Amino acid sequence: MSRTMSSDHATSQILPTYKPKAPHFVRGEGCHLWDSEGKHWIDALAGIAVNGLGHNHPRLVAAIAKQAAEVLHVSNLYRHPAGEELAHKLCGLTHMDRVFFSNSGSEANECALKIARKAAWLHNQEHPNDMRGSHLVALKGGFHGRTLGSLSVTSTPRYREPFAPLLECLFVAPEDFAGLEEALSTHPAALILEPLQGEGGLISLSNEFLQGARELCNQHNVVLIHDEVQSGCGRTGTFLCAEAAGVQPDIVTLAKPLAGGLPMGATCVSEALGQILEPGDHGSTFGGGPLASCAALVFLDEYETGLAQNIAARGEQLTKGLDALVASSDLLKERRGRGLMQGLVIPGRAAEFEAKAFEAGLLVGTSAGDVLRLVPPYVLTAEDTDSILNHLKTVLTSMDTTS
Repeated sequence: MSRTMSSDHATSQILPTYKPKAPHFVRGEGCHLWDSEGKHWIDALAGIAVNGLGHNHPRLVAAIAKQAAEVLHVSNLYRHPAGEELAHKLCGLTHMDRVFFSNSGSEANECALKIARKAAWLHNQEHPNDMRGSHLVALKGGFHGRTLGSLSVTSTPRYREPFAPLLECLFVAPEDFAGLEEALSTHPAALILEPLQGEGGLISLSNEFLQGARELCNQHNVVLIHDEVQSGCGRTGTFLCAEAAGVQPDIVTLAKPLAGGLPMGATCVSEALGQILEPGDHGSTFGGGPLASCAALVFLDEYETGLAQNIAARGEQLTKGLDALVASSDLLKERRGRGLMQGLVIPGRAAEFEAKAFEAGLLVGTSAGDVLRLVPPYVLTAEDTDSILNHLKTVLTSMDTTS
């Protein structure tokens, strides 16, 4: 596309699946962004929880440049060391045994669902008197992607209805243990859930519910999939959010910050399920290529050598600051989430708050209509966190005076 093309014309040629705002961001540094006119924003959205290392991270930039100068792509027909090293590190961090690399969270979930469905099919071949279903169970409020399989386990009607019929899925309310027990008694292929729902309004599942879900899946021989695309990779204070509940799923899916901003998803599975897919069952031309893998190795090394401690410290600082804001204003109903994945419930006015924050130079998001979502880069400093909180306080004050 020519750089002289008008902005409106260029935008009109992109499918309207998003409503992008006006600025063209041209430069970033850490938690800060500048547009083509020189205006500055502090970034508490991180490309929707993607830029864990922030913008223009020197180690990441150097590693990408080095790898680009060596080899960009070889396909998965051939081995390459970065992908194998990355798989080894991820298995250690997730306590899993095998990994499939893809390009997004939706793709990671597609792989997980296919593994579970084939596992049920194989079970039925061997045990015709103890049949498993091909249907799935998921939670209301969950969001797992927009490809047809991942959309099938996403509960939001407006996302689902135009693309029906989808895969059969039973939806259960979060924390409804009796409803979950009833659904799992139908012998589905899998239960998929987010330990901390991102798009669903920053809803944290209780430790008791997560533990109970694990026990029921064991009881009914159902594959348990944890979608940690948004809550995983350290964002909530542990590498996997469900670690806090002491729960180990059969499959966990990751993406978002994994490759520092480059596209990457990962489906991490137990040894037993790691034997399910055979050559030809699944694939990804670009998944886990040299460039994304080397970027992910930098991200994981940074996480293990300092970022984990920074997430804990900044998460505590953010929690205290947000709690103080909630206590100070009748507009705010509650704070949700933990670590660097948090939200403020602002009934009826979250979108207004987001817009005012944007104009004030702060990037945040919304979730489930009434929730302001903050998922900042892991590299944010104490000063950055104070700046985010001060911006929020300023916007809140202006809305308090006009309500």
